[in-house]
Amino acid sequence: MERKRFINRPILFFCALIALTAAGQKLPAKKEIVARMTLANDYFMKTWPDPGKEIVTNKTRPSHIWTRAVYYEGMMALYGIDKQQRYYDYAVEWGEKHNWGLRSGINTRNADDQCCGQTYLDLYQIDQALGRAKPERIHDIKASIDAMVNSDKVDDWSWVDALQMAMPVLAQLGAMDTAHRAGTSPYYEKMYQIYSYTKTRHGGNGLYNPKDHLWWRDKDFVPPYKEPNGQDCYWSRGNGWVVAALVRVLDIMPKNAPHRDEYEKTYREMMQALPPLQRPDGFWNVSLHDPTNFGGKELTGTALFIYGMAWGVNHGLLDGKKYRPIIAKAWNAMATESVHPNGFLGYVQGTGKEPKDGQPVTYDSKPDFEDYGLGCFLLAGTELCKMK
Repeated sequence: MERKRFINRPILFFCALIALTAAGQKLPAKKEIVARMTLANDYFMKTWPDPGKEIVTNKTRPSHIWTRAVYYEGMMALYGIDKQQRYYDYAVEWGEKHNWGLRSGINTRNADDQCCGQTYLDLYQIDQALGRAKPERIHDIKASIDAMVNSDKVDDWSWVDALQMAMPVLAQLGAMDTAHRAGTSPYYEKMYQIYSYTKTRHGGNGLYNPKDHLWWRDKDFVPPYKEPNGQDCYWSRGNGWVVAALVRVLDIMPKNAPHRDEYEKTYREMMQALPPLQRPDGFWNVSLHDPTNFGGKELTGTALFIYGMAWGVNHGLLDGKKYRPIIAKAWNAMATESVHPNGFLGYVQGTGKEPKDGQPVTYDSKPDFEDYGLGCFLLAGTELCKMK
């Protein structure tokens, strides 16, 4: 009972504080949101004029790894509301520079390597709708996923980031499958099997805590692992990846798709868990239950959370009266405190898997990869532009 009182008092305090500070917060006009996204995206496109150029950090990597793939998810979302030809061309050139391939070839089962397939599929469908069939764009990603579908293995996604990297690919292929019209597809079934294993089996009892409605990043953080304040370790961006995965899958799948109710249930539970954890300034900490463990403003988790919340409001799953102030507060914080005059994004945690990684996270700190943070920011902003 002592532990329960310890947990609830801070949450009640922060709920009240957030409610007070969120009052009166409003989203800027759509054109202002687009302007902030355009500024940030232009900075990146100028920094990377050649989308096929290798990324050099501690080692050299090809530019169709997951970090860049997340950027293109966001850029394709931006293209969806602002159809500038240069965005389409930039994405097509990225795919062409890599021959529409995957980093580890078609035999990979690694979700990080499959993430680029989300944009390949987007571009394929755009041209297909215009009567321009370009099957080479999806040959490799489809072959990779088909091999998974035709196997019995279901333990591939042992870290929660993988849900966002790969689930939308299976959802897209399922939606393209003629069988989906009857609400069934082998892609949907395999997606659910691997997701369910992650949720209920990995780490012993699964990476999802049904009590706190949050996810441990991987088996290294399940109990008895604790944060310095004695709480469970729930990494902000890790939970953000799950939010994005669920939203993108729900957005793609038809209403009669199997297991949709469970995805939606988990999504709603997470949406209830996140508002009390928002910082008074609008951001979320990198450690959701321990604000003293590298506490501070952080963009990626924040952007993914409001992406999910805005989508829920737009689709009638969340109460706009409750969530709009939360969303507005977070967006306004990012737009005014993270975006530099030249479009560079501050407060982006570098790659890793827990609060201590990629530190320090400051306005001027440069993460090891600049791309995925922008992708998260663009996903959030484009969804906000759809709000009425």
